[in-house]
Amino acid sequence: MDIFISLLKAFLVGGVLCLIGQLLIDLTRLTPARILTIYVVVGVILGAVGVDEPFAQWAGAGATVPLTGFGNLLAKGVREAVAERGVIGAFTGGFTAAAGGISAAIVFGLLAALVFKSKEKF
Repeated sequence: MDIFISLLKAFLVGGVLCLIGQLLIDLTRLTPARILTIYVVVGVILGAVGVDEPFAQWAGAGATVPLTGFGNLLAKGVREAVAERGVIGAFTGGFTAAAGGISAAIVFGLLAALVFKSKEKF
C-alpha cells in the first residue's frame, strides 16, 4: 500500500506541475522555451532556500523528474563543487552533477533518430 501512495503523490505533483505549465502557455504570451527556463530557475531558487529537498523527499519522482528537479540538481552540484574546489566549482559543478542525465538524453535522442524516420509537417 505504501508504494501506491508514493506513486499517487508522484503522479499528482507531476500533474500539477504540468498543469501550471499548460496554464502558462494558454493564458500568457510566454513561449514554451521561456516556461521551461522558468521551471529550471524556480528549481534552483527552491533548492537555494532549502525547500526543494524536503519537497522532493515527500513527492518523489513527481518533484525530481520535471525541470524543477533539474534546476535543483544543477544548484546542488554547484554548491558541492564550490565547497570542494572553490570558485572554479561554480563553473564546473552544474556540468558534473547533470552529466549523466544530459548524456542519457543525447544517447536516447540519437537512438530515436536512428530508429524513426522523420517527415516534414505540412
